[in-house]
Amino acid sequence: MDKRDLSGLFRERLRFLLERSGINQSAFATSVGIDRSALSQLLSGTSTRLPRAETLLNIAEKHKVSLDWLLGLSQDEVLTGEIRDSVEIEEGSGGYERTLLARWHAEAAGTKIRYVPAGIPDLLRTDAVVEYEADISNRSREAQIDETQYRVDYSRRPETDMEVCMPRHTLEIFANGNGIWAGLGVKARRAQLEHMAGLLEELYPAFRLYLYDGRARYSIPYTIFGPYRAAIYVGDLYLVLNATATIRTLARHFDNLIRAAEVNAHETAAYAASLAERCR
Repeated sequence: MDKRDLSGLFRERLRFLLERSGINQSAFATSVGIDRSALSQLLSGTSTRLPRAETLLNIAEKHKVSLDWLLGLSQDEVLTGEIRDSVEIEEGSGGYERTLLARWHAEAAGTKIRYVPAGIPDLLRTDAVVEYEADISNRSREAQIDETQYRVDYSRRPETDMEVCMPRHTLEIFANGNGIWAGLGVKARRAQLEHMAGLLEELYPAFRLYLYDGRARYSIPYTIFGPYRAAIYVGDLYLVLNATATIRTLARHFDNLIRAAEVNAHETAAYAASLAERCR
């Protein structure tokens, strides 16, 4: 990470800790073993220098945050000495609004969410497709319907900014009734594509779907929740990544998928509608 970026993130988090402490600058400075003028310099942004290691340790210990978070190397404000699991498990019990995934979306509201789905994006699915997939995966229909509705409602919020990238051939396979879709009738597939086209038209530009050539590019399913975390989908588990550098690397990977898109976001509604007409 560039030194200027590092010092900028440290300064932002130092200001946050100062405000959260509820004390004035003099008292805050004394609590971490420096004088008020040194604290003012750290907060001013006139220098890219970081404080001494002893001062950093004092700030982290006094205000119960990790050094990685304080220096902007992690988005996870973990208490000093606390160990947190790197994998969080979503078991799908109860309504979707109570799941980890819903909480992550809520925490990222107002920031950009980037999403590579495992199949047809959840919020674009019809009830018929949800039920068909539930029969295959042995997951609760009710839980998946809750999830779809939550995502639709989330995407309609005025602060939503969501980008989705997926292989174009996934939709083509679906339209043709191949692969796992062989058991879904033409009428249901056509209705799904028409439903998708309508929602894409309605939600654009807050929700933007890009289609890339899956033969030239590959991606695992994952979601980036603003600057806070990335979650890689591995079946019923999510591998949750909190390190800033890792999140930025995945964001660059996502940007490369968009650059390689053959169908851009303003074109996908019409593309889905054209697939519905050709559905057989």
